Amino acid sequence: MKIKPPSSKLLMFGLLTAALIGAIVFVVQRAGPLAPVNVTVVHASEGSLSPALFGIGTVEARRSYLIGPTSAGRVLRVLVDVGETVKAGQLLAEMDPVDLDSRLQALDASMVRAHSAIAAAQAQMDDAGARDNLAKITAQRYLALGQQNFMSTGAVEAKLQEQASAEAGLKSAQANLAAVRQDLPRLKAERVALVQQRQNVRLLATQDSTVMSRDAEPGSTVVAGQAVIKLVDHRSLWIKARFDQGRSNGLAPGLAANIVMRANAGQVLPGQVARVELQSDSVTEERIAQIAFTSLPADLSVGELAEVTLQLAPTPRGLLLPNAAIKRQGGQSGVWVLNGNAPKFVPLVLGQISLDGQVQVLSGLQASDRVVVYSEKEINAKTRIKIVSSLVAQQP
Repeated sequence: MKIKPPSSKLLMFGLLTAALIGAIVFVVQRAGPLAPVNVTVVHASEGSLSPALFGIGTVEARRSYLIGPTSAGRVLRVLVDVGETVKAGQLLAEMDPVDLDSRLQALDASMVRAHSAIAAAQAQMDDAGARDNLAKITAQRYLALGQQNFMSTGAVEAKLQEQASAEAGLKSAQANLAAVRQDLPRLKAERVALVQQRQNVRLLATQDSTVMSRDAEPGSTVVAGQAVIKLVDHRSLWIKARFDQGRSNGLAPGLAANIVMRANAGQVLPGQVARVELQSDSVTEERIAQIAFTSLPADLSVGELAEVTLQLAPTPRGLLLPNAAIKRQGGQSGVWVLNGNAPKFVPLVLGQISLDGQVQVLSGLQASDRVVVYSEKEINAKTRIKIVSSLVAQQP
């Protein structure tokens, strides 16, 4: 039996089917889920880092003063305005004294009366003393005459009774004088307290400073302790800066700082860390430090934002990697190292990090290892790898 050869149409269909299958396999292996992942690699370089800390802060005053009354009252007048420079002891504002002046006049009159009462009590005591002396002399004379039977017993007893009455009158005058004299120190103490209250309505500047705000105006009522004027010592301005806790190793007082104010981004101002706060911010995971200016700028304003860079001591020479190469697997920090084209995760012990993205590798890596820096997607130990120079498509 003679076999009929396939027709040209059937042959063409078979060739097209084989080509289509081949194309599908090629696309799946090159561009589909089975395609290799494009990665860029780098060899660890050897060198030393110049680590630095970068933080954002605001200008604050180290010393500020809230000037207000010690008791509730009405503001009578405010004599200064925001931005003015004041001297220590200068009158800033005054509260309404209400009846304090009248009470002072009443106390002055009471003190005059107390002095008059003391003079009268002194005169009464002098008179009682004279009567007592006379009664003693008379009683002694009558007693001597009675012993000689020139005076009757009744007459002698009468004079002795007069002597006792005179002594009692003297004691009464002395007690009255002591009581009157005790009133005077009490009145003086009350007057001192009242004068102090009268002085407290005059709100004075405690230091040479600058008026930050007027928190009350004439006619308004304030309570005890409420601020009428807020002062800041313009010589004590510094920056309250925040630094990432994870990179704050080495933060200490005395570190040199470069300060760039938001209002003048082109100027770098020198400074240093004046104080590191004992309490950190657990919410933002930041440490707080106060940065002092070496020379205070003239146009500085409270609340202005600033960028602070602190330069730390250089690290010893060692292996360095880009920070982008560091990954986390199972709670460990490490890198993907290529053994041939097979990736392997290697845990590392890391050191300092520089602001330009370089990380110090303390252990776990060799200088000859090829490390994955960037990849098109997450990789694992079974991922097929294709090394490319860049993940960004080159423009024609």
